[in-house]
Amino acid sequence: MAAASDERQLIRRAQQGDAAAFAELYERHYAAVFRYIYYRVADQAVAEELSSDVFVRVVAGIGSFTDMGRPILAWLYTIARNLVIDHQRRAGILNLRPLDEQAEAATPDPEEAAERGLSQQRLAAALAQLTEEQRQVIICKFVEEMDNAEVASVLDKPISAIKSLQHRALGALRRILMHQAPN
Repeated sequence: MAAASDERQLIRRAQQGDAAAFAELYERHYAAVFRYIYYRVADQAVAEELSSDVFVRVVAGIGSFTDMGRPILAWLYTIARNLVIDHQRRAGILNLRPLDEQAEAATPDPEEAAERGLSQQRLAAALAQLTEEQRQVIICKFVEEMDNAEVASVLDKPISAIKSLQHRALGALRRILMHQAPN
């Protein structure tokens, strides 16, 4: 509960124009927003640009934000989802980066970097085939490492629905990945 009240206080400060509060919201949530977007667009540059756009919209819209008892991350994911949809409409399709661009790495081993990039690309392509709700549950649970209660709060669904969505999403993901040809 302390974390929730701390976040509410941070939001109030941001609504009053406190630049430090905006910076803290950005620091707390940028990585989660970036990962959420990255696993939908599979392009680091696009994910960085859209993530930045999310926070531009937060600055513009924080005054009208109403605390509905859900974490602010739920609002950020909604903004991110809408930006991704707009991006995909403009692009006409889901853009997957070439492997050589994806493997710029945090590791000096080019083979390991290439393998990791390929795995991320396969996962992003597989996630793109899930329903929106299934994709959100998978990202929240396994990328953001949230528990069922946190996912339920972020997605504004009962825990039983989250469990069901997760079960169906994992089954669908397994079928998709089994049918993808290993590269």
